[in-house]
Amino acid sequence: MNKRRWVAVGIAVVLLVFSVITSTIGPKNENKKELSQVNELLYGSGEPQEKTEETGSSSKKIVKLVVEGTIVDDGSSGIFSTGGYNHEAFMKQLTKIKNDSSVKGILLEINSPGGSVYETAEITRALKEIQSEKKIPIYSSMESQAASGGYYIAANSDRIFATEDTMTGSIGVIMSSMNYSGLMEKLGITDATIKSGALKDIGSGSRPQTKEDKEVLQAFVDSMYGRFVKVVANGRDLSESDVRKLADGRIYDGAQALENGLVDDIGYPDQALKALRKDNGLNDAKVVSYTSGTTSFVDTWFGSRLAELQGFKPTQEELVRNIVESVGTPQAPKAMYLYGGE
Repeated sequence: MNKRRWVAVGIAVVLLVFSVITSTIGPKNENKKELSQVNELLYGSGEPQEKTEETGSSSKKIVKLVVEGTIVDDGSSGIFSTGGYNHEAFMKQLTKIKNDSSVKGILLEINSPGGSVYETAEITRALKEIQSEKKIPIYSSMESQAASGGYYIAANSDRIFATEDTMTGSIGVIMSSMNYSGLMEKLGITDATIKSGALKDIGSGSRPQTKEDKEVLQAFVDSMYGRFVKVVANGRDLSESDVRKLADGRIYDGAQALENGLVDDIGYPDQALKALRKDNGLNDAKVVSYTSGTTSFVDTWFGSRLAELQGFKPTQEELVRNIVESVGTPQAPKAMYLYGGE
Protein backbone atom coordinates (compact mmCIF):
# COMPACT_ATOMS: atom_id res chain seq x y z
CA MET A 1 0.00 0.00 0.00
CA ASN A 2 1.16 3.55 -0.65
CA LYS A 3 1.72 6.18 2.07
CA ARG A 4 -1.67 7.84 1.56
CA ARG A 5 -3.43 4.50 1.93
CA TRP A 6 -1.59 3.73 5.17
CA VAL A 7 -2.60 7.09 6.58
CA ALA A 8 -6.22 6.34 5.72
CA VAL A 9 -5.96 2.95 7.37
CA GLY A 10 -4.45 4.51 10.49
CA ILE A 11 -7.32 6.96 10.75
CA ALA A 12 -9.80 4.18 10.19
CA VAL A 13 -8.28 2.06 12.98
CA VAL A 14 -8.53 4.99 15.40
CA LEU A 15 -12.14 5.52 14.40
CA LEU A 16 -12.81 1.83 14.80
CA VAL A 17 -11.42 1.74 18.34
CA PHE A 18 -13.38 4.88 19.18
CA SER A 19 -16.58 3.39 17.79
CA VAL A 20 -16.13 0.18 19.78
CA ILE A 21 -15.53 2.12 23.00
CA THR A 22 -18.50 4.44 22.49
CA SER A 23 -20.86 1.67 21.40
CA THR A 24 -21.78 1.00 25.03
CA ILE A 25 -22.69 4.61 25.86
CA GLY A 26 -24.17 6.06 22.66
CA PRO A 27 -27.27 5.29 20.57
CA LYS A 28 -26.80 1.70 19.34
CA ASN A 29 -28.18 2.13 15.81
CA GLU A 30 -26.03 5.18 15.15
CA ASN A 31 -22.88 3.47 16.44
CA LYS A 32 -23.54 0.36 14.39
CA LYS A 33 -23.82 2.50 11.28
CA GLU A 34 -20.55 4.29 12.07
CA LEU A 35 -18.79 0.99 12.77
CA SER A 36 -20.07 -0.45 9.49
CA GLN A 37 -18.72 2.54 7.57
CA VAL A 38 -15.32 2.21 9.24
CA ASN A 39 -15.18 -1.52 8.53
CA GLU A 40 -15.99 -0.89 4.87
CA LEU A 41 -13.14 1.61 4.70
CA LEU A 42 -10.78 -0.91 6.28
CA TYR A 43 -11.79 -4.09 4.50
CA GLY A 44 -13.88 -3.08 1.50
CA SER A 45 -17.52 -3.74 0.71
CA GLY A 46 -17.15 -7.42 -0.13
CA GLU A 47 -19.34 -6.90 -3.19
CA PRO A 48 -18.00 -8.04 -6.59
CA GLN A 49 -16.21 -5.28 -8.48
CA GLU A 50 -15.73 -5.28 -12.24
CA LYS A 51 -12.26 -5.64 -13.69
CA THR A 52 -11.76 -5.10 -17.41
CA GLU A 53 -10.02 -8.01 -19.12
CA GLU A 54 -10.53 -6.81 -22.71
CA THR A 55 -11.87 -3.43 -23.79
CA GLY A 56 -15.04 -3.14 -25.82
CA SER A 57 -18.60 -1.86 -25.77
CA SER A 58 -19.90 -1.30 -22.22
CA SER A 59 -23.41 -2.11 -23.41
CA LYS A 60 -22.27 -5.63 -24.30
CA LYS A 61 -20.31 -7.52 -21.68
CA ILE A 62 -18.93 -11.01 -21.50
CA VAL A 63 -18.28 -12.04 -17.91
CA LYS A 64 -15.42 -14.41 -17.23
CA LEU A 65 -16.24 -16.57 -14.19
CA VAL A 66 -13.64 -18.83 -12.60
CA VAL A 67 -14.24 -21.93 -10.47
CA GLU A 68 -10.85 -22.86 -9.05
CA GLY A 69 -10.45 -25.59 -6.45
CA THR A 70 -12.79 -27.86 -4.52
CA ILE A 71 -16.40 -26.67 -4.48
CA VAL A 72 -17.12 -26.40 -0.75
CA ASP A 73 -18.34 -23.64 1.53
CA ASP A 74 -15.61 -23.15 4.16
CA GLY A 75 -17.62 -20.53 6.03
CA SER A 76 -15.40 -17.59 5.07
CA SER A 77 -16.91 -14.52 3.43
CA GLY A 78 -15.87 -13.10 0.10
CA ILE A 79 -13.86 -10.43 1.90
CA PHE A 80 -11.86 -12.89 3.96
CA SER A 81 -11.38 -15.62 1.41
CA THR A 82 -8.49 -17.93 2.17
CA GLY A 83 -7.70 -18.49 -1.50
CA GLY A 84 -9.05 -21.04 -3.92
CA TYR A 85 -12.78 -21.38 -4.39
CA ASN A 86 -15.04 -19.17 -2.24
CA HIS A 87 -18.69 -20.12 -2.49
CA GLU A 88 -20.22 -16.96 -1.02
CA ALA A 89 -18.19 -14.75 -3.35
CA PHE A 90 -19.05 -16.86 -6.40
CA MET A 91 -22.78 -16.79 -5.68
CA LYS A 92 -22.59 -12.99 -5.31
CA GLN A 93 -21.01 -12.84 -8.77
CA LEU A 94 -23.91 -14.83 -10.23
CA THR A 95 -26.39 -12.46 -8.55
CA LYS A 96 -24.55 -9.47 -10.01
CA ILE A 97 -24.84 -11.00 -13.48
CA LYS A 98 -28.58 -11.51 -13.02
CA ASN A 99 -29.03 -7.83 -12.20
CA ASP A 100 -26.82 -6.45 -15.00
CA SER A 101 -28.72 -6.04 -18.28
CA SER A 102 -25.48 -5.32 -20.17
CA VAL A 103 -24.17 -8.88 -19.65
CA LYS A 104 -24.65 -10.75 -22.91
CA GLY A 105 -22.57 -13.86 -22.35
CA ILE A 106 -20.63 -15.88 -19.78
CA LEU A 107 -17.35 -17.75 -20.10
CA LEU A 108 -17.11 -20.26 -17.25
CA GLU A 109 -13.53 -21.41 -16.66
CA ILE A 110 -13.37 -24.55 -14.53
CA ASN A 111 -10.40 -26.13 -12.79
CA SER A 112 -11.96 -28.29 -10.09
CA PRO A 113 -12.21 -31.91 -8.91
CA GLY A 114 -15.81 -31.22 -7.84
CA GLY A 115 -16.99 -30.97 -4.27
CA SER A 116 -20.07 -30.82 -2.05
CA VAL A 117 -23.41 -31.93 -3.46
CA TYR A 118 -25.35 -28.92 -2.15
CA GLU A 119 -22.98 -26.18 -3.36
CA THR A 120 -22.59 -27.86 -6.77
CA ALA A 121 -26.35 -28.05 -7.24
CA GLU A 122 -26.78 -24.45 -6.06
CA ILE A 123 -24.33 -23.17 -8.69
CA THR A 124 -26.02 -25.21 -11.41
CA ARG A 125 -29.46 -23.92 -10.48
CA ALA A 126 -28.27 -20.30 -10.55
CA LEU A 127 -26.60 -20.76 -13.95
CA LYS A 128 -29.75 -22.34 -15.42
CA GLU A 129 -31.84 -19.44 -14.08
CA ILE A 130 -29.51 -16.97 -15.80
CA GLN A 131 -29.80 -18.89 -19.07
CA SER A 132 -33.59 -19.00 -18.79
CA GLU A 133 -34.27 -15.45 -17.59
CA LYS A 134 -31.59 -13.51 -19.49
CA LYS A 135 -31.45 -15.69 -22.61
CA ILE A 136 -27.67 -15.41 -22.78
CA PRO A 137 -25.12 -18.07 -23.80
CA ILE A 138 -22.86 -19.80 -21.31
CA TYR A 139 -19.70 -21.40 -22.67
CA SER A 140 -17.55 -23.55 -20.37
CA SER A 141 -13.82 -24.02 -20.72
CA MET A 142 -12.31 -26.92 -18.79
CA GLU A 143 -8.71 -26.40 -17.83
CA SER A 144 -6.49 -28.98 -16.10
CA GLN A 145 -9.39 -30.66 -14.33
CA ALA A 146 -13.18 -30.55 -14.42
CA ALA A 147 -14.23 -33.78 -12.79
CA SER A 148 -17.39 -34.91 -10.98
CA GLY A 149 -18.99 -31.72 -9.60
CA GLY A 150 -16.67 -29.74 -11.88
CA TYR A 151 -18.33 -31.44 -14.85
CA TYR A 152 -21.79 -31.17 -13.23
CA ILE A 153 -21.74 -27.35 -13.31
CA ALA A 154 -20.56 -27.35 -16.94
CA ALA A 155 -23.06 -29.90 -18.24
CA ASN A 156 -25.84 -27.43 -19.10
CA SER A 157 -23.56 -24.98 -20.89
CA ASP A 158 -24.38 -24.09 -24.47
CA ARG A 159 -20.93 -25.23 -25.55
CA ILE A 160 -18.18 -27.03 -23.62
CA PHE A 161 -14.47 -26.81 -24.43
CA ALA A 162 -11.73 -29.01 -23.01
CA THR A 163 -8.07 -29.44 -23.87
CA GLU A 164 -6.86 -32.85 -24.98
CA ASP A 165 -5.17 -33.23 -21.60
CA THR A 166 -8.07 -32.06 -19.43
CA MET A 167 -9.14 -34.63 -16.85
CA THR A 168 -12.92 -34.80 -16.73
CA GLY A 169 -15.70 -37.31 -16.19
CA SER A 170 -15.82 -39.05 -12.78
CA ILE A 171 -19.60 -38.70 -13.07
CA GLY A 172 -21.05 -40.09 -9.87
CA VAL A 173 -21.35 -39.79 -6.11
CA ILE A 174 -19.00 -40.95 -3.39
CA MET A 175 -19.39 -41.23 0.37
CA SER A 176 -16.05 -41.98 2.01
CA SER A 177 -15.90 -43.52 5.47
CA MET A 178 -13.71 -45.73 7.60
CA ASN A 179 -14.56 -48.69 9.79
CA TYR A 180 -12.23 -49.48 12.68
CA SER A 181 -14.50 -51.80 14.68
CA GLY A 182 -12.12 -54.72 14.07
CA LEU A 183 -9.23 -52.78 15.59
CA MET A 184 -11.40 -51.81 18.56
CA GLU A 185 -12.22 -55.47 19.15
CA LYS A 186 -8.53 -56.40 19.14
CA LEU A 187 -7.85 -53.64 21.67
CA GLY A 188 -10.72 -54.72 23.88
CA ILE A 189 -12.73 -51.52 23.26
CA THR A 190 -16.52 -51.89 23.07
CA ASP A 191 -18.96 -49.55 21.34
CA ALA A 192 -21.48 -48.46 24.01
CA THR A 193 -23.66 -46.18 21.87
CA ILE A 194 -27.28 -45.77 23.01
CA LYS A 195 -29.66 -45.03 20.12
CA SER A 196 -33.35 -44.73 19.42
CA GLY A 197 -33.27 -46.91 16.33
CA ALA A 198 -31.02 -49.42 14.61
CA LEU A 199 -29.99 -46.92 11.93
CA LYS A 200 -29.51 -43.82 14.09
CA ASP A 201 -25.72 -44.27 14.00
CA ILE A 202 -25.62 -45.38 10.37
CA GLY A 203 -22.14 -44.92 8.94
CA SER A 204 -20.47 -45.27 12.34
CA GLY A 205 -16.97 -46.67 12.15
CA SER A 206 -17.06 -48.07 15.67
CA ARG A 207 -19.34 -51.01 14.87
CA PRO A 208 -19.51 -53.46 11.96
CA GLN A 209 -21.61 -52.29 9.03
CA THR A 210 -24.83 -54.27 8.70
CA LYS A 211 -26.57 -55.34 5.49
CA GLU A 212 -29.36 -52.85 6.24
CA ASP A 213 -26.81 -50.05 6.76
CA LYS A 214 -25.30 -50.72 3.36
CA GLU A 215 -28.66 -50.90 1.61
CA VAL A 216 -29.85 -47.57 3.07
CA LEU A 217 -26.60 -45.76 2.28
CA GLN A 218 -26.49 -47.23 -1.24
CA ALA A 219 -30.07 -46.09 -1.90
CA PHE A 220 -29.16 -42.60 -0.64
CA VAL A 221 -26.14 -42.38 -2.96
CA ASP A 222 -28.08 -43.86 -5.88
CA SER A 223 -30.76 -41.18 -5.51
CA MET A 224 -28.17 -38.41 -5.82
CA TYR A 225 -26.49 -40.28 -8.67
CA GLY A 226 -29.81 -40.34 -10.52
CA ARG A 227 -30.07 -36.55 -10.29
CA PHE A 228 -26.50 -36.21 -11.61
CA VAL A 229 -27.35 -38.45 -14.56
CA LYS A 230 -30.44 -36.36 -15.37
CA VAL A 231 -28.41 -33.15 -15.32
CA VAL A 232 -25.91 -34.59 -17.79
CA ALA A 233 -28.61 -36.15 -19.97
CA ASN A 234 -30.56 -32.88 -20.20
CA GLY A 235 -27.48 -30.76 -20.72
CA ARG A 236 -25.88 -32.97 -23.35
CA ASP A 237 -29.08 -34.08 -25.10
CA LEU A 238 -28.38 -37.73 -24.34
CA SER A 239 -30.61 -40.48 -23.03
CA GLU A 240 -30.21 -41.41 -19.38
CA SER A 241 -29.27 -44.96 -20.38
CA ASP A 242 -26.45 -43.63 -22.58
CA VAL A 243 -25.21 -41.38 -19.77
CA ARG A 244 -25.20 -44.27 -17.29
CA LYS A 245 -22.90 -46.20 -19.62
CA LEU A 246 -20.41 -43.33 -19.35
CA ALA A 247 -21.07 -42.53 -15.71
CA ASP A 248 -19.51 -45.41 -13.82
CA GLY A 249 -17.08 -43.05 -12.12
CA ARG A 250 -14.28 -43.38 -14.67
CA ILE A 251 -12.27 -40.37 -15.79
CA TYR A 252 -11.72 -39.21 -19.37
CA ASP A 253 -9.19 -36.96 -21.01
CA GLY A 254 -10.50 -34.22 -23.27
CA ALA A 255 -10.16 -36.27 -26.44
CA GLN A 256 -12.09 -39.18 -24.91
CA ALA A 257 -14.75 -36.81 -23.56
CA LEU A 258 -15.22 -35.35 -27.05
CA GLU A 259 -15.55 -38.82 -28.56
CA ASN A 260 -18.21 -39.73 -25.99
CA GLY A 261 -20.23 -36.54 -26.38
CA LEU A 262 -19.38 -35.04 -22.99
CA VAL A 263 -17.74 -31.95 -24.53
CA ASP A 264 -18.18 -30.11 -27.84
CA ASP A 265 -14.72 -28.88 -28.78
CA ILE A 266 -11.03 -29.20 -28.05
CA GLY A 267 -9.63 -25.80 -27.11
CA TYR A 268 -8.23 -23.50 -24.47
CA PRO A 269 -10.05 -20.61 -22.70
CA ASP A 270 -8.97 -18.05 -25.31
CA GLN A 271 -10.41 -20.26 -28.05
CA ALA A 272 -13.65 -20.70 -26.11
CA LEU A 273 -13.90 -16.92 -25.74
CA LYS A 274 -13.26 -16.42 -29.45
CA ALA A 275 -16.04 -18.89 -30.27
CA LEU A 276 -18.42 -17.23 -27.81
CA ARG A 277 -17.84 -13.88 -29.52
CA LYS A 278 -18.22 -15.26 -33.05
CA ASP A 279 -21.25 -17.50 -32.40
CA ASN A 280 -23.27 -14.81 -30.65
CA GLY A 281 -22.39 -11.56 -32.41
CA LEU A 282 -20.27 -10.32 -29.51
CA ASN A 283 -17.09 -9.39 -31.35
CA ASP A 284 -17.23 -5.84 -29.97
CA ALA A 285 -18.17 -6.90 -26.42
CA LYS A 286 -16.18 -5.87 -23.37
CA VAL A 287 -14.77 -8.78 -21.35
CA VAL A 288 -14.86 -8.38 -17.58
CA SER A 289 -14.14 -10.46 -14.51
CA TYR A 290 -15.00 -9.77 -10.88
CA THR A 291 -12.75 -9.05 -7.93
CA SER A 292 -13.80 -9.60 -4.33
CA GLY A 293 -14.12 -5.87 -3.54
CA THR A 294 -11.54 -5.97 -0.74
CA THR A 295 -8.71 -3.67 0.23
CA SER A 296 -5.07 -4.71 0.55
CA PHE A 297 -5.35 -4.04 4.29
CA VAL A 298 -7.17 -7.38 4.57
CA ASP A 299 -3.98 -9.21 3.56
CA THR A 300 -1.77 -7.56 6.17
CA TRP A 301 -1.04 -9.28 9.49
CA PHE A 302 -2.70 -6.48 11.46
CA GLY A 303 -5.76 -6.42 9.21
CA SER A 304 -6.16 -10.17 9.46
CA ARG A 305 -5.86 -10.20 13.27
CA LEU A 306 -8.23 -7.25 13.63
CA ALA A 307 -10.83 -9.00 11.50
CA GLU A 308 -10.54 -12.12 13.66
CA LEU A 309 -10.99 -10.07 16.84
CA GLN A 310 -14.14 -8.50 15.40
CA GLY A 311 -15.49 -11.91 14.46
CA PHE A 312 -15.55 -11.14 10.72
CA LYS A 313 -12.86 -13.64 9.76
CA PRO A 314 -12.74 -17.22 11.05
CA THR A 315 -9.63 -18.24 12.96
CA GLN A 316 -7.51 -21.07 11.58
CA GLU A 317 -9.16 -23.47 14.03
CA GLU A 318 -12.64 -22.38 12.94
CA LEU A 319 -11.65 -22.61 9.29
CA VAL A 320 -10.41 -26.19 9.66
CA ARG A 321 -13.57 -27.13 11.55
CA ASN A 322 -15.77 -25.58 8.85
CA ILE A 323 -13.94 -27.44 6.08
CA VAL A 324 -14.18 -30.75 7.95
CA GLU A 325 -17.91 -30.22 8.52
CA SER A 326 -18.47 -29.38 4.85
CA VAL A 327 -16.86 -32.60 3.56
CA GLY A 328 -17.90 -34.90 6.41
CA THR A 329 -16.03 -37.00 8.95
CA PRO A 330 -15.44 -40.75 9.37
CA GLN A 331 -18.26 -40.74 11.93
CA ALA A 332 -20.60 -38.64 9.78
CA PRO A 333 -19.66 -39.12 6.10
CA LYS A 334 -21.23 -36.92 3.43
CA ALA A 335 -22.09 -37.69 -0.16
CA MET A 336 -19.86 -35.74 -2.55
CA TYR A 337 -19.65 -35.03 -6.27
CA LEU A 338 -15.88 -35.32 -5.95
CA TYR A 339 -13.15 -37.09 -7.88
CA GLY A 340 -11.01 -39.16 -5.51
CA GLY A 341 -13.36 -38.91 -2.56
CA GLU A 342 -10.88 -37.30 -0.19
